[in-house]
Amino acid sequence: MDYINIIEDDLGEDAIEDDLEILDFVGIGFPRRFNERPNYYQEMDPLGFFRRFRLTKATVLHLLILTEDQLEYPDNRNNSLTPMNQLLLALRFYASSGHLAQVADFMNVHESTASRVVAHVSRVLAALRPQKVKMPEPQESVRVQNEFYNIARFPKVQAIIDCTHIKNSIPCWTRGDNAEIYRNRKSFFSINVQCLTDARLKILDVVARWPGSVHDATIFANSTIRARFEAGHFPGSVIIGDSGYGLSNYLMTPLANPVTPGEQLYNEALIRTRNSIERVFGIWKRRFPVMAYGLRLKLVTNFTIIVATSVLHNIAREMNEPEPPIPEDINEEELNYLIETQQIEFEAQDHPGNNVVQNEIIRYFGQL
Repeated sequence: MDYINIIEDDLGEDAIEDDLEILDFVGIGFPRRFNERPNYYQEMDPLGFFRRFRLTKATVLHLLILTEDQLEYPDNRNNSLTPMNQLLLALRFYASSGHLAQVADFMNVHESTASRVVAHVSRVLAALRPQKVKMPEPQESVRVQNEFYNIARFPKVQAIIDCTHIKNSIPCWTRGDNAEIYRNRKSFFSINVQCLTDARLKILDVVARWPGSVHDATIFANSTIRARFEAGHFPGSVIIGDSGYGLSNYLMTPLANPVTPGEQLYNEALIRTRNSIERVFGIWKRRFPVMAYGLRLKLVTNFTIIVATSVLHNIAREMNEPEPPIPEDINEEELNYLIETQQIEFEAQDHPGNNVVQNEIIRYFGQL
């Protein structure tokens, strides 16, 4: 139907302009408006970019090369976001205190769009896990053990294991009858995340699917990495954990009451070496503050974000990225407090006596 002709015939040409405004109002021929999107990669200075997105421009460009094929839309209908803007939106969310509305305003998009983009980009980044978050190959074992040995002379170490809690701020009633399993020993809802790290402060393995109430030792007992050690995939190697884990021939834990000089040196070396994983958790959460403030999206998306940021952490280590300054809108003392309180210690496990591997290492320290 020709609406312009109808208006001319019934009301005359003088009324056309006013009536077209009415037609636009009721949705006939209403022109769509598209927000102008900022180009932060081009417009922002390097320090400001690093502060807000937590990675340098060179590393973000490297990320774009790795992910562009998965982020590219098949056409430009509806003024779709470019791969770079999608990537920057997700990075800005990881650098925030977890409020989507704030990130959406910063990127000049609707909050629902920001939510979809964060989820999609996180899935794409998490898909890089097999290449970026992995245990060393057998031919690398000697190098890894030497790097750990150089810290405190503890021999045979392949990795350090520990768990950290990521606040899970979804309202508890959205999880039905299972809500309370996410409440940890410090009474806040969280996801208990198991990590293995190396002496270069990279994450070698991450398990991000267990509720906050689950014991660290339970997560390890049900993990793939335990099965691999049990199957002998890492011969002659051990991992180091705290006293919350059970002692075994491949998992070394501190002695409760060291007496001899060898036992005391064993404990000191183990504690100094194990400090590497505490540093990893601090660097990881300071680079991506959302990991300390808490995740407020769907539970499955929260799991994906944890894996995605572990991938980004490793890429940052590979690119020799310095630690970025604290974002301007985040209080440094508050962030540090959150990181410290998310480490939860469990009671010491009952350790069997006369462990062959542990005794061998204690004898080694006794000869120093």
